[in-house]
Amino acid sequence: MGVRWRLAIALAVFCLALFYALPSFLGQGTVFERILPSSRINLGLDLRGGIHLTLGVDVAKAVSNTLAILGQDLRRQAQDERFAVLRPRVIGGSTLEFIMPRAEHKEKLMQLLQRQYPQLTLDEPTVGENGQLRYTARFTEEEERRLESMALEQALKTIRNRIDQFGVAEPDIRKQSGNRIQIQLPGVSDPKRAVQIIGQTAHLEFHLVRDDVEPNRTVMPAGVIALPYLDREDQKSGTKLLAIEKDAMLSGEDVEDARPAFDQMNQSYVALTFNSRGGRIFEKVTGENVGRRMAIVLDGKVYSAPVIRERIGGGRASISGSFTTEEAQDLAIVLRAGSLPAPVTVLEERTVGPSLGQESIDKGVVACLCGAVLVLAFMAIYYGLSGFIADAMLIFTVLLLFAGMGAFGATLTLPGIAGIVLTIGMSVDANVLIYERIREELRAGFSPLAAVRAGFDRAAIAIIDSNLTTIITAVILYQFGTGPVRGFAVTLSLGILASMFTAIFVSRGIFELWAKHAGRRGISI
Repeated sequence: MGVRWRLAIALAVFCLALFYALPSFLGQGTVFERILPSSRINLGLDLRGGIHLTLGVDVAKAVSNTLAILGQDLRRQAQDERFAVLRPRVIGGSTLEFIMPRAEHKEKLMQLLQRQYPQLTLDEPTVGENGQLRYTARFTEEEERRLESMALEQALKTIRNRIDQFGVAEPDIRKQSGNRIQIQLPGVSDPKRAVQIIGQTAHLEFHLVRDDVEPNRTVMPAGVIALPYLDREDQKSGTKLLAIEKDAMLSGEDVEDARPAFDQMNQSYVALTFNSRGGRIFEKVTGENVGRRMAIVLDGKVYSAPVIRERIGGGRASISGSFTTEEAQDLAIVLRAGSLPAPVTVLEERTVGPSLGQESIDKGVVACLCGAVLVLAFMAIYYGLSGFIADAMLIFTVLLLFAGMGAFGATLTLPGIAGIVLTIGMSVDANVLIYERIREELRAGFSPLAAVRAGFDRAAIAIIDSNLTTIITAVILYQFGTGPVRGFAVTLSLGILASMFTAIFVSRGIFELWAKHAGRRGISI
């Protein structure tokens, strides 16, 4: 490739790099904000401060919940096929128990299970009073593993949706072994609120109230449960109980949207909008139960129990409970993002203060500057004017590195700064190999232009081979490493690619142009 084309491409790359690197240094609110790209380098948790959480997901509870739902579905389908399945319940967390009162319907049950529930393994029934059959069933091992994996994936997706709506820039959310999820939230200063939003199960259900049952009685009738009632007079204590029907009429899975709002008394509440299926069920249930109370249950607590005055169409409802504005906002966030498939517990919580992050930034900048000054001075002293060209290529390399991180919206961490320092040292390594090869060719009697071309041609192979192995290592670090290690791998990879471009491509164009005009005077190397 000709010298002019090399220099033209180098100039175009320089302008493009400057275009993507500037937003990270100018910040927001500048006059160039409309012109420059919106993506910029984000600071990681160790530089900006924030919250580090490790959550444990109770996947066994998710399997148990799925088994309980399956039991209710089995009861309804058996009723549709004109035989009875009674009292389905989960025992021991992994076994579904149910009763079939009439043994002559055993064949119908087996056909239904084979057709609709092949994921269940059924034990031999035991014969009880009046000839009724008591069955126990459980998921197959393959189905149980699939449900556990799906619960972890769904928890990861739900938490990510909640954090996105919470407004955290560049969160780091990833799975870990042992059914754990690691979360890093840069810039978040209120850990209590963040943990509440992330960890709230947000399991929403609508039940009919049983006002004819005393909620404080020791033994409840079949199909009735008593839950804490957080009404307006007893909002925070949770000591008052309310008797409700055990089976829910509607769940949060049918909620399409949730928004905070204010009533006529300027009290905060959460307005719900159901999807088409939920809207039809809600309208039917309210039409059939005019005059009864409906309990709105969230995570096992009744938040409100209004009286159904008329059929409610349009697929809309509301949750009231003397919320503060912030509480209504947070509840709307978790309902929009969906309920967690299983409870999560905070296993580890760390808060990194902004002052510690700023101290890390200051020390990292000092390390970069010291390393850069020493390298620049050495190259200029040892190689003369050629050393200044190497210094210019080093600055170009760093610019390309920041431009690449800004273009991809990468997160800069403390190990990432270490990668930049390493890049500064490695970027001149290619120049040293090339310069020493050119010196050898000049001592052998070659002309400056011939020596430059031979030096670049012979050194390029060794440079590419050595840098390629380093890039492979960086890719492995990125693939299998955690957040800080991946930050180091990103800066190292971008730095190596940038240094190869400047040292082999751009620097060659400058040297060939110089050698052509140097003539017998030679080049300063």
